[in-house]
This record gives sequence, structure tokens and C-alpha cells, in this order.
Amino acid sequence: MKEGQIVKALAGYYYVQEKNTLHVWQCRARGVFKNQGITPLVGDYVTFEPSANNEGTVTSLKPRLNELIRPPIANVDQALLVFSVAEPDFSTILLDKFLVHIEKANIQPVICLTKVDLLESPLEKYPEIKVYQGLDYPLFMVSRNHKRSLEEVEEFLRGKTTVFAGQSGVGKSSLLNAIHPAFGIETAEISMKLGRGKHTTRHVELLALPKGGVVADTPGFSQLDFTLFEPEDLGGLFIEFNQFSPSCKFRGCLHQNEPKCIVKQAVEEGEIAEHRYRHYLQFLEEIQTEKQKRRY
Repeated sequence: MKEGQIVKALAGYYYVQEKNTLHVWQCRARGVFKNQGITPLVGDYVTFEPSANNEGTVTSLKPRLNELIRPPIANVDQALLVFSVAEPDFSTILLDKFLVHIEKANIQPVICLTKVDLLESPLEKYPEIKVYQGLDYPLFMVSRNHKRSLEEVEEFLRGKTTVFAGQSGVGKSSLLNAIHPAFGIETAEISMKLGRGKHTTRHVELLALPKGGVVADTPGFSQLDFTLFEPEDLGGLFIEFNQFSPSCKFRGCLHQNEPKCIVKQAVEEGEIAEHRYRHYLQFLEEIQTEKQKRRY
């Protein structure tokens, strides 16, 4: 048996890079996985049995650090949440939705704002950016024309497994190509009518960076619903709530209609951004509605 990591999954094949080498084997998965309801994911560390013609069979999976289902990937260190400040416009509600989902998956979020060269002053047009700068999330503002900003992002990716996420058309593939032109990832212009881009990536694949680390090129996050969320868990995924919520009068406070809620007080006093709290309430309502549906 040999050990390795799945670096690509395509058309029923798993491409496994052998441990401590650059050699990649084309493998099928053993039938026992299907019987157990287990699907190997890109990023999984595996054992495999090699056979002729550079092919093999995945025989077992190592325990996962974390996993995402859409896109299907495992063992991610951080998620680079790529959002443009123009074409398409910056969306705080979509960013907050991504942050909540990434936090729930136990993955470190990193915010990367692109196309900053298209605005004279991004911070003036979107003062909400300062809110995210004040949270504990690393935040980068980049342009393909500003080499230093790209170098800062590349350095942050060094030695880590990073999945790129964000609205289509914000420049995820262009950013990867700018960091390492040899990737040659296909890109497409955004639709000015729809205000979004086309998905140009068709499968998940780990790409090695020249200075170390790997990035996951994916078709994107195709589902950001709250089906698997519980109402009482949401507050903890808004990280700035955590310094206030222990002081709420009621244990398990949902920061919704409860009296003497310190989180609501912090919003009124400007210590928590109003737009973040508004998004929290919207997500909470979605979770509660979904949970009510599951009862019937």
C-alpha cells in the first residue's frame, strides 16, 4: 500500500499524488466506500493500492480535519473569500453568508477585495469595509495592476491549503493567474446585464504554488442555504457577538426578542455594526423557517 493525497476528482477518477513525491496516480475508489455512504474528496489523505499503467485503487481515508460539500473538498486550512468592489458591486450580505458557512466548517476565513483600481476610494463608497478590518479576519485589498498587493496575498497562502470562494465574476481565477501565470486558468467576462460572471471551473483541483502551499480551484459554492444550521449556533458564528453574549440575561439567548440582551445593546451603542446584526436576524429567520418545515 502507498499513501498520498487526492489532488483532483473527475469523471469517477481520483488523482492521488503519492506522499513525498510529485507522482500522481489515476485511481478508482473501492466499492466499500459506496456501501458505507462515504465519498472521497479532493484534499483527502488516503492509502491506495497501485496497479499497472499508473492506475490504482483508493483503499482507505485518513480522518478529516474538516470538509465542505459544495464544493466537495476536505482538509482545508483557510478560505480566501474573494469579493470585488466593482463589476460586480461589493455585497456585505453575501460576504456575511460566506463567513458564517466557513466558520461553521471550522475553516479560517480570509477576506480579499479585488478590482480596487476601478474605484477612486473603495473605503468611501463602502464604509462597511472598515467593519471587517476591525474584526479578527485577515483582509487584503488587491489589484492585478498592483504587484505588491498580489505578493502579500501569495505570502499569506504559503504553506497552507486554501480554497477560493466568492461570487462569480469577482476575479477568483484572474487572481490565481496573476499570482502564478503558469496556472493558465480559464476566465470569462461578467455579464453586464446580469451583474455576475460565468463559472469557468468545472471540477475541484489542488494547484501547487511556487513558494509552497496549494490552492483549490473549484466551481464555486453552489449552495449557501441554512439547512444544516441550528438557531442557537448562529450567534457564535458572528465572531464579534462572542464578547457580549455571555452577559445576556438568558442562557441560549438568540439576540432576537429576548429582554436584557447585551448583544442588542451593543448594536444600539455602535459596538456591533448594524448591518451585521441585520444580516444575523435575516439568517436566523431563514434557519427557523427551515427548521419549522422539517417538523411537518
